[in-house]
Formats: sequence, structure tokens, C-alpha cells
Amino acid sequence: MKFKHTNIVAKDWKKLAKFYEDIFGCVRVPPERHLSGAWLEKGTGVKGAEISGAHLRLPGYGEQGPTLEMFQYLKNEKKPSPVANREGFGHIAFEVKDVGKVMEKVLAHGGKKVGEVATAVVEGVGKLTVVYVADPEGNIIELQAWGGEQD
Repeated sequence: MKFKHTNIVAKDWKKLAKFYEDIFGCVRVPPERHLSGAWLEKGTGVKGAEISGAHLRLPGYGEQGPTLEMFQYLKNEKKPSPVANREGFGHIAFEVKDVGKVMEKVLAHGGKKVGEVATAVVEGVGKLTVVYVADPEGNIIELQAWGGEQD
């Protein structure tokens, strides 16, 4: 058994995929997908399911690494505003060299601040600099750096 991918259901999958490519260096993995049919409806439990999107290879794992699956349904359901302590999946995290610099890049590309940059010593692990931000569609992203304050 191995981890394969994490899915984000996007309002506009192409725009959101570009955000993750530009900010985090994710790489699109062909082919682009346009899926529908009884099998998809049955598998997802979504009546009349039709989806389009692509997989983005996450940085740091090479050609066979896990992906971020960016899909858009023909008919998406709206979601509540994101908060860090809502039950269920909370966020995805990227380890970066400079938390403040990457946060500014996220904000310049349409993202939003969720928290403020903070530094703490995690007992037995080391010094952590961290902040939560949101992508342009409100999905929470943790930016973290280990070591020096802005390692």
C-alpha cells in the first residue's frame, strides 16, 4: 500500500493548478482528464458526475511521487469559509526555505492570510517557523521552515 494523491475540488481548476505550479513548483502530469459516466457516478456517489482536471506532481519526491489532484465538477457544491479547526481535512503543508517570502508570493498571487508568521521550539524536533495561508479558492496551506528562523 502507498499514498497516491490528495484531491482539491476547485471552482476553476486551471487557475488553481497554475497557482500551485507558480508558487510551489508543482508539475502537471499528463493527461488532462475529462471524466463522466455511470462508473464515475457510482464511484463518487454524485448523480450525473462529470469532472475535468489534472494531477500535479508535488515537489521533492521525483517522478513517482504523490500528486495533488485538481478537479472541477460540472456542478460543484458550495463550501463554508475555511477555518483551521474545522473537523475533517484541514490543510496541506509545504516545507519552504523562507516562510515570509513564500507567504508574500502566495498573497501576491491571490491567496489570503489565515494566521501570522510564528516561531517556536518543538521539543525533540527543533525550531519551527510556520504560518497558515489560503490559496485563491480558500483552501488552507501551511508554510513551514525547520532550523533557523528563516532557514
